[in-house]
Amino acid sequence: MKGRLAAYWVSATRELPGLSGPASIWFTALKRPPFVVPTFFGASARIEPESPSIDWRGKSVSGHWLSRTRYPSLAVTLALLTLTLFAQQQRAPTTSHITLMNADGKGEKVIYSSPELFEAPNWSPDGKYLLLNSRGKLWKLAVSGGEPQQVDTGTVDRINNDHGISADGKWFAISAGQMYVLPSTGGTPKQVTQLTPSYYHGWSPDGRWLAYCAKRGDNFDLYRIPVDGGAEQRLTTHAQYDDGPDYTRDGQWIYFNSLRTGSWDVWRIPADGAGVDDAKAERITSDELEDWFPHPSPNGRYLVFVSFPKGTVGHPANQNVILRRMDRKSGQIIELKKLFGGQGTINVNSWSPDSKRFAFVRYELR
Repeated sequence: MKGRLAAYWVSATRELPGLSGPASIWFTALKRPPFVVPTFFGASARIEPESPSIDWRGKSVSGHWLSRTRYPSLAVTLALLTLTLFAQQQRAPTTSHITLMNADGKGEKVIYSSPELFEAPNWSPDGKYLLLNSRGKLWKLAVSGGEPQQVDTGTVDRINNDHGISADGKWFAISAGQMYVLPSTGGTPKQVTQLTPSYYHGWSPDGRWLAYCAKRGDNFDLYRIPVDGGAEQRLTTHAQYDDGPDYTRDGQWIYFNSLRTGSWDVWRIPADGAGVDDAKAERITSDELEDWFPHPSPNGRYLVFVSFPKGTVGHPANQNVILRRMDRKSGQIIELKKLFGGQGTINVNSWSPDSKRFAFVRYELR
């Protein structure tokens, strides 16, 4: 095929942040795999002979072939079509409203609004600020309001909405293809993982472990890795997709969301893993909604999570979703708020240290 114009059509198997759904990319090339080809809007496709992937805003997302052709005229047509289709998938312009709410769903307060896309607040252990991502950077926003202040992350950019804070408040964890840790005062990040993609979601209360979702082989499962780096440990092995691991404050459990029953539900496993054949995994929710990103409160009483309409694929942006709260002891689930959001609303733990409030982002189309 070398020297002949070829067209490829690659479809992502996981939705890409900032797009309204899973992306499909047409592009042309004049060489044999393996190679990396830039596409549009900052995305690139990494082409291996059998397993392509799409790199987008700090995430490397697995893909699969939908079509390959060696006909130049068709290749040119499809290349032009790429621009149109990919542009249509861009996230619609929104205003981000960074919001605080009491644990009972009352006392809603918007502390900052911006025409820029802000996502995924973490509430600092000292209670003074929120940590968010925007435009591939990391930002601090005082709980009292004001303007966000950018965190120095050295040469690491394209930071996505999978980030967090250590229990002592001294360190941040970020995801940008790999996972990194850096001082909470800012500075040069230290790479923790060696394999991609790796998406941070939880920091163990004892400060020793980072829990994350990662694609290894053909499946997304849960893993943990020492904060200082080293060998990663696989926590789940089920053939279906697991995501969003978050620790309870006592360090005993990891809550997460999984597609293992055919719909997205909240599950939990012991912090050291689900055991052989995931025998220790427990299903927590089982209703008609698609439940994502469960976050235990520091006092251990509640879970807050976001629910999408039945049949929603993944956790796309710009959806009508519901923030819900479960009492961990009784299992009772109540609705806290309906809002326009989804991706970016509550991807990571955002409880206040006293468990009285939590933060989230709702969006408004412009």
